[in-house]
Amino acid sequence: MTLIRELSIGGKEIPARSGRTTTDLAPHTGQVYAHVAAADAEDVTLAVNSAQAAFDTWSACAPFARRDVFLRAADLLQARTGEVADLMAGEVGATRAWAHFNVGLAANIFREAAAAVTSPRGEVLASQENGTLGMALREPVGVVAAFSPWNAPVILGVRAVAAALAAGNTVVLKPSEDAPIAAGLLVADVLRDAGLPDGVLNVVTNDPADAAGIAEALIGDERVRAVNFTGSTRVGRVVGGLAGRHLKPALLELGGKNAVIVLDDADIGHAVDAAAFAVFMNSGQICMSADRILVHASLADRFTRAFTAKVAALPSGDPARADTVVGPLISDAAARRVARLVQDAVAHGATVLTGGGGADGAHYPATVLTAVERDAELHHAEAFGPLCVIDTFATDDEAVAKAEDTDHGLSAGIITENGSHGLRVARRLRTGIVHINDQSVADEPQAPFGGFKDSGHGRFGGRWGIESFSNTRWITLATEHPHYPF
Repeated sequence: MTLIRELSIGGKEIPARSGRTTTDLAPHTGQVYAHVAAADAEDVTLAVNSAQAAFDTWSACAPFARRDVFLRAADLLQARTGEVADLMAGEVGATRAWAHFNVGLAANIFREAAAAVTSPRGEVLASQENGTLGMALREPVGVVAAFSPWNAPVILGVRAVAAALAAGNTVVLKPSEDAPIAAGLLVADVLRDAGLPDGVLNVVTNDPADAAGIAEALIGDERVRAVNFTGSTRVGRVVGGLAGRHLKPALLELGGKNAVIVLDDADIGHAVDAAAFAVFMNSGQICMSADRILVHASLADRFTRAFTAKVAALPSGDPARADTVVGPLISDAAARRVARLVQDAVAHGATVLTGGGGADGAHYPATVLTAVERDAELHHAEAFGPLCVIDTFATDDEAVAKAEDTDHGLSAGIITENGSHGLRVARRLRTGIVHINDQSVADEPQAPFGGFKDSGHGRFGGRWGIESFSNTRWITLATEHPHYPF
């Protein structure tokens, strides 16, 4: 049965003013999964009107009342785990394991937002004037424009709004055209059912052809005071440029070209399992996925044999099956893109250890390459699919140089049984995240999450998320009359 969804504005589901809709396709089958409203600039204005009207009341809402909304939302979301798993399988081709992980982490993001509501929001400052009390206070900025991607739709849909709302802001959310329900409308449903007042969160969905115009209308509205974007580096540059043009702060969480480094003191079995998870969870469609496995030369033969065998045996196919590890990519075009990266690498001398070949609709086999040259596109491009490259190194210096041979700087994993050795290497990497004796894919709602270089700037998580969506003000209170020179 095909779903039909409208915009969510002012706590109500309403059609686009034009009456237009757009299709939401199921990657596994290629069939229409849903019809959703296709907003235009007028609908964006209505959504911002609603958010602006709700701001004063929400920002003044008692902290404990605001906190209760997030706690109820966490419980409601987890109660809908089965429903969300079905939604994610249909809308984005997610496996059951990935969907359940999305629900669990998103629920904890809500709980962390609840905790942040009552966290300290300022400091008492020293003052050079006698009898003067100085304060640095954090206050909500107003309306926040948020953009959520399709690849971890529930996690990133919730993360797109949770900290901003917890800080007392209102939000207009534009979810990805590939996941308008899971990355947007679902989040609004859960928060509305949890008691979020009307207008505090508004969701506008759109046709892919209108994406640029919707973004420009939303960011360009003078009442929008901050921007939150998670997605590709290519689109992030556009969003960051729009925000800069309008002098609005933007939190950008972008792509990665992440490496897992297997040091000479690693446990081979653990390294194989860790690397397989890092590369193939959600078919490699995670910003923290490992494109590159760098293995010390002394372990390379044993690791490569064991890793290739494990990858070749990963269950693939229908995401609705409980045992599927490698499901479809988000679209046929995405699978063809991965196939072209492999073909180009092979044309430049790479060897396929397992997988490879052409795409089958939105499906592409789990693939491992070696001997990928620097002039191959894959050496620089984010794979964002079930694909990785094995490379070797002889020294820590060489491992760091190869890991850093990218414009990105999001995450890394270092597999070692020697924590001191791992920490020495970790401190040399210019990434926002490093996991020692673990792989590159991890997320905890209380930790600072974000990258360097082309992987974006700003941080989600804990107090860092609140700081990203609040304004610091300096306020003084003179407890006695100051003296003036004239």
